[in-house]
Amino acid sequence: MTPPTASPEPIRHLVVLGHPSESSFNRAVAETYCAAVREAGQTATLRDLYALGFDPLLKAWENPGAPGVEYAPDVATEVALLRASDAVVLVYPIWFGMPPAIVKGYVDRVFGAGFSAKEIKKGVASPLLGGKRLLSLSTSAATLPWLDARGQWQALRQAFDSYLVEAFGMRSGEHVHFDAIVENLQERYVYENLERVRGAAQTLCATLLDDRHRATAAAALARSGSPGDEGGDA
Repeated sequence: MTPPTASPEPIRHLVVLGHPSESSFNRAVAETYCAAVREAGQTATLRDLYALGFDPLLKAWENPGAPGVEYAPDVATEVALLRASDAVVLVYPIWFGMPPAIVKGYVDRVFGAGFSAKEIKKGVASPLLGGKRLLSLSTSAATLPWLDARGQWQALRQAFDSYLVEAFGMRSGEHVHFDAIVENLQERYVYENLERVRGAAQTLCATLLDDRHRATAAAALARSGSPGDEGGDA
């Protein structure tokens, strides 16, 4: 009798929301994303930083360069969730050209937990984030052409998205932006944008599933000692 095989670990998305209003479009984006992930058979965990009362202030004793660094209880919780995830999704509004302070504080205290500038300079991948995929879902009241004309869009992509991927050794840093998000949005516009959220979720789910299949196949080949495709068709 063939022994039962263990169920594979679920593919996990950690969704980090940084907006103070419970009725915001950002909240709708985060919830829509999570729903689409679950519909695809994967797991989504939503962390609403404002609702959690997350403290964005990095303490002197938390500095990665300080001796004997320990995690504060709130950071330890987030680190455990982050470690178990396959993808990290940041959802936030663009305020004054950058993400809100609470999102940057999450990066400082959680992304950077126990990871020093010396390791970044050496090109060492973060043991917490290395190999994970990053997706940013942002909003702005201004239009994207307006942001782009003033250099804000490029600056954000370079200073935040690209830097995080490179510094922590992540695999990708896609960014989907929703512009002209103001009060009293037309229902059709909301629907169209939330459909884009669902599309982004479905795309990342498919990518992560492909990553999992490739990793499983590579592990199976390694265990069998197979020489690979030598001698096969070109």
